[in-house]
Amino acid sequence: MAKYFDVHPDNPQRRTISNVADSIRGGALVAYPTDSCFALGCQLGNRDGIDRIRTIRKLGDRHHFTLVCQDFAQLGQFVQVDNDVFRAIKAATPGSYTFILPATKEVPRRLLHPKKKTVGVRIPDHVVAQALVAELGEPLLSSTLLLPDEEEPMTVGWEIKERLDHVVEAVLDSGDCGTEPTTVIDFSSGEAEVVRRGAGDTARFD
Repeated sequence: MAKYFDVHPDNPQRRTISNVADSIRGGALVAYPTDSCFALGCQLGNRDGIDRIRTIRKLGDRHHFTLVCQDFAQLGQFVQVDNDVFRAIKAATPGSYTFILPATKEVPRRLLHPKKKTVGVRIPDHVVAQALVAELGEPLLSSTLLLPDEEEPMTVGWEIKERLDHVVEAVLDSGDCGTEPTTVIDFSSGEAEVVRRGAGDTARFD
């Protein structure tokens, strides 16, 4: 059964965040809130966690996983960003955007798009997500909590606990969060391509 953790949305309890981060280091798959709905998250090298995300969401091998980062210093360790792209991303973060970029060697091969060798990265504008990534000390491998054959992502913590009780180890809840997936911008060619229109305003990238 999944453990359920309820934290304050603006001042999350440090001990709870630490407990969830410890469970992630121990191999747990968790559901946690972001500025654009709930996400599934596990440690970068957690093969079982990655496989379970694929199973839960019925994802193919071309799905772009996302590395949820604390800040630009961390993001820059895992993707290649030239000056023009850096400025564009910097102006839009933190926020409800996922950026697809060429990965560095720090990213495990099995997380990469098989042909493009790219990965998604984002810096969320959400206190609890930021606290969790900061406590973890590394990016959180994530995917939107959107179940197969459903049009809307899951957004209510206790419902997630009921639905996914036997496939995740923990649900971290802080009340209302975003209800729409991120806007996805592909910068792998050097130019901005809007792949998915979501919570983030695309006007600056169109």
